[in-house]
Amino acid sequence: MTGGLVTALRTLTVFSVPGKETATFSNSLYWFPVAGLLLGFVQAALAYCTALSGWNELAAFMTVFGGLAFTRGIHADGLADVADGFLGARTKDSALRIMKDSCLGTFGVLSLCTSLLLKWVVVLRLVRGGSFTVIAAGVLLARWVQVLLASSLPYARREGGTAGAFVQGAGKSHLLISSLLAILFLAMIFHDNPLMTVALASAAISAALFAGITAYRKIGGVTGDVLGAGSELAEIFVWTAGALLAMM
Repeated sequence: MTGGLVTALRTLTVFSVPGKETATFSNSLYWFPVAGLLLGFVQAALAYCTALSGWNELAAFMTVFGGLAFTRGIHADGLADVADGFLGARTKDSALRIMKDSCLGTFGVLSLCTSLLLKWVVVLRLVRGGSFTVIAAGVLLARWVQVLLASSLPYARREGGTAGAFVQGAGKSHLLISSLLAILFLAMIFHDNPLMTVALASAAISAALFAGITAYRKIGGVTGDVLGAGSELAEIFVWTAGALLAMM
């Protein structure tokens, strides 16, 4: 089980952790909420420390930039690839081929610019309201959404791929345990505000449903890019829901 944690941290973050990785990559899915919680607190701490200077716009930027830097931008890359493939192709095979191409197309550029700008706007609202815990929760739930998608949908590439080992081995136990961990962490973070826990979890599920249904209709399942895109959408959905609640 500790090997799964090592794999999860090395896959989802740039952090160098000691230990031996798991031989069954899907075992790391149990630990995705833990990796998400770690990343979330790092990004929230970055926002908080920068906001102490009074420069909230810079704090929001550092949060969004930190999300890219601490993950090597793998999820943002997935979002761009999915946008190029889903919007630029008419068939499943052509969509998968475009998604595998390392070149970035117009739809990919537009999706990246739009998502990063939207993240900055929403995080700025959270920083101004002092809602740093929502920032951490968004990152946590975004990693849980990857488990939800991987355990609920088949792998779309017949020839296999980078995320095949994660998706093909994912099952109900991975979803159950990761869900319990995510709920536990949320309950601890928002122990005095259960409504926030429900709202943020609902936002994450909505993002997963949107990404999952779209991917299933377009390519018949998920790929590593789809998991990354789902994670990016979840952050946006959760942070937006948190910002709206904070305004009430």
